[in-house]
Amino acid sequence: MLAISRPLGAAASVLESLAVVASAACLVALTVYVGYNLEPTDQRRLWGALRAIQAFYCINIAYNLFFRFKHTLRQSRIIKWIVDTLVLISLLAWIYPNPHHPWIPWLKAILYSKKFLFFTLGAYSTVTLCYALSRIPNRRTNPSLIMGGSFLLFIILGSMVLMLPRCTLHGISYFDSLFVASSAVCITGLSPVDIPTTFTPFGILVLSVLVQLGSLGVITFTSFFAMFFTGGTSIYNQLLLRDIIYSKSMNSLVPTLLYVLGFTASVEIIGAVAVYLTIPAELEMDTTQRLIFAGFHSMSSFCNAGFSILPDGMANNALMNSNQWIYIVTSCLIFAGAIGFPILVNFKEILRQWIIKGWARLRRKRPPLMPLHIFDLNTKIVLWTTCIILAVSSVAFFILESGNTLKGMGFWQKAVQSVFNSLIPRSAGFASVNPAHFLDVTLLLVMVQMVIGGSSQSMAGGIKVNTLGAVLLNLKSVLAGHEGTTAFNRTISFHSMRRAHAVVCLAAISLVAYATLELCLEPRLEAKAVMFEVVSALFTVGSSLGITAELCDTSKVVLCTAMFFGRVGLISLLCGFMAKPRDLSAHFPTDNIIIN
Repeated sequence: MLAISRPLGAAASVLESLAVVASAACLVALTVYVGYNLEPTDQRRLWGALRAIQAFYCINIAYNLFFRFKHTLRQSRIIKWIVDTLVLISLLAWIYPNPHHPWIPWLKAILYSKKFLFFTLGAYSTVTLCYALSRIPNRRTNPSLIMGGSFLLFIILGSMVLMLPRCTLHGISYFDSLFVASSAVCITGLSPVDIPTTFTPFGILVLSVLVQLGSLGVITFTSFFAMFFTGGTSIYNQLLLRDIIYSKSMNSLVPTLLYVLGFTASVEIIGAVAVYLTIPAELEMDTTQRLIFAGFHSMSSFCNAGFSILPDGMANNALMNSNQWIYIVTSCLIFAGAIGFPILVNFKEILRQWIIKGWARLRRKRPPLMPLHIFDLNTKIVLWTTCIILAVSSVAFFILESGNTLKGMGFWQKAVQSVFNSLIPRSAGFASVNPAHFLDVTLLLVMVQMVIGGSSQSMAGGIKVNTLGAVLLNLKSVLAGHEGTTAFNRTISFHSMRRAHAVVCLAAISLVAYATLELCLEPRLEAKAVMFEVVSALFTVGSSLGITAELCDTSKVVLCTAMFFGRVGLISLLCGFMAKPRDLSAHFPTDNIIIN
């Protein structure tokens, strides 16, 4: 029996490796078939290649079902069975082509269509590749390098896909395509081209996929496919994913992952409905256009991407002259995306505990003991810091710009625009009023907000409000002469304080380095505009004073690296690249240096 199982296992390994290669080839073929205007001869050749891949998928599925049924039954989950079944069903069009009198006409129209075959092959290929990618990380692979490498890979692939003829209306240069792809994956929002007049609906779809991948993280998606489509993932990858989505234990990894993805999907769907209902009639959109705009705008807002497919974006006259509800909806989506998944996970736990306590009281039983600190220290610091910054910046913007960019507006419109334009610098990148017309003092406040950004492990950029809160609390403890840094009756760990100061230091060094380089590359442009562009790119905000299209190709590449480092985290990448020498600090004597 053992002698028989070994050849079967070896054959299965070969088929599994070939399936990974075939999946990559299938996705490339599908991209070429959809993205290019091919000649009939080329279409037939590509169609033949897709048919060959389809046949191989069927052979692979049949082999696992007939010769490794127990292993397949144990390892596969329900959605994997569905995808496998779809591949087998797709053979009907091959075995029994074009029936003249189908039993169910509408079912025949679906099963025999190219869209069904493309969807089936794409779904099977995605599942296979995600499962393969989830098995790559090992104990010798640094998590920061894995994350950085995955972002870099999708930036390069995205830049190539955006250059496909069917993605653009009039073509696009590679440097512009690379810039847009980097901006999308790094959820920045800067663009050297006008999005609605450059990209086709297919290009907008590609842009949406890049934004969604960049917002949630490639590891989250691949782990989701691996865990829920193919039956599992490695222990190391589960540990990696636990740190990414802030799951406190391995047992809560799956519920937390589902919660993060479910919350994202729910907010984007609810946001799309709210945006759809607030679109002013003056835009004269038909139902399809309203649906596309609502879906894309909701996703772009929640992901803090800042892309808009509307002419003039959020500064469109029809929106500005409306009842302002679309700005309120957008502000809520931006805030939800910038609050951070750890906060949302903490909220989920609090809600669960309240429900358990309420249910116990309804049953007249003694409720279980609640934790002493129901809100995490991280949650309290983020909420307090965020609310203070938003309140101060909104009031400051209202006062400073009332006689400038907000001149002529009513009180309600000024208030909404002040809040909206105070949330934008957190990382959103939209623009309802032209930043180029801001007062210099307003621009300074906006850039400070850009540097601060949103919450850690959120869609926002910047050094994060967590870092700012920790640094300010440490300043308070130094002034008070305290040994440790405390907040809300808890002491912030020494490790957290060290990391917070390191983040601020690296942010300052990076800002000076990139600003110096860009000022040298663009001497013809106004220094204020260049500095604003650098801050916007490095801290993944997406606002601009209107010079993005005027940058040279070298400057665009430099800003692409700034967006990449700003999204992935420079300190994480440096920790991944640097060697880990033996820590001798405990063996050296302690001494003081003069700091005043």
